[in-house]
Amino acid sequence: MRAARTLAVAATAFAAVGLAAPLAAATYGPGNVVTGGSNNTPRDVTVSPFEVHPGSTLTITARGCNRGGTVTSNAFPDATLSGGNNLNTAVARVHNNATPGNYNLAVRCNGGSNVVTESFRVLPGRGAQGGLGGSLAPSSTEMAVGGSLVAAAALGGGLFIIRRRRMTGAGV
Repeated sequence: MRAARTLAVAATAFAAVGLAAPLAAATYGPGNVVTGGSNNTPRDVTVSPFEVHPGSTLTITARGCNRGGTVTSNAFPDATLSGGNNLNTAVARVHNNATPGNYNLAVRCNGGSNVVTESFRVLPGRGAQGGLGGSLAPSSTEMAVGGSLVAAAALGGGLFIIRRRRMTGAGV
């Protein structure tokens, strides 16, 4: 009975994916918006990685810009999209002071009027936890505190041993 139920659920899931696949392949993908009307149109725009920290680099890929193009966003300086027949790429470095949140980038082919947008996310920056790392010698105050702690431990240990000896010697 359990196997029949599992088989029915699996078949339903495969059917749902199979019916949705042609619809997904027919669109530009989530977040892509096309405006204008020219044959020199960017398509299949992807951003990798989707989430970056300030100061990190993004790789933007697109198809359809035979003569290259530009990638613009308010999170990084304009980037140049390489030309080519199959795959166009651009690398952009996010501003160091970019505010965390969702951003859009726009891809436009050279000589074309169509613009495709794609989104990405800037994560909060994480400062380095570097510390001093032993680059400085201890100060005289630090040496005095350390020496007094060692002396106190030695004195306490000596008193403990002397007291223990007296207790064991008295019982004999």
